[in-house]
Amino acid sequence: MAENGATEGGQPQIQMNVLGQFIRDMSFENVMAQKGTGSDAQPDVSVQVNLDAKKRTTENQYEVLTKLVIESKVKETGDVLFVFELEYVGIFNIAGVPEDQLHPFLLIECPRMLFPFLRRIVSDVTRDGGFPPLNLDNIDFVAIYRNELARRQAEAPASQPTQ
Repeated sequence: MAENGATEGGQPQIQMNVLGQFIRDMSFENVMAQKGTGSDAQPDVSVQVNLDAKKRTTENQYEVLTKLVIESKVKETGDVLFVFELEYVGIFNIAGVPEDQLHPFLLIECPRMLFPFLRRIVSDVTRDGGFPPLNLDNIDFVAIYRNELARRQAEAPASQPTQ
């Protein structure tokens, strides 16, 4: 390896450290219990994922937010069983990522690194809320990133004034 942190091929070596992670906001609403009803019905679970990242004031530090909105309904009736919202933040120190690749790195690799912790929180909270533990399937952060890019590109021409 060269002295400047580059590998033999001249590519910079990427460094990523998780400096901290925490729950910024969390809400679990057991709608079924509030109504005073029980249900052994088959649940239908929907999971929405939103991602955001921003630069912190310290050099090479970034804050990456993963927001989950999980809603479980009875398949047959559509009655809501529970609603779970979670905002989970990771603080990262990232160096060696080219500027043009930083945005996808922050919104793909960083959430991927935090996902096992999110999965455990969701499992624990749903279990503690009186339901079977919800074990989230893996989330394809690459697909989420690409879908968001496609959505933004589709909106961009519509918002441009015609001449």
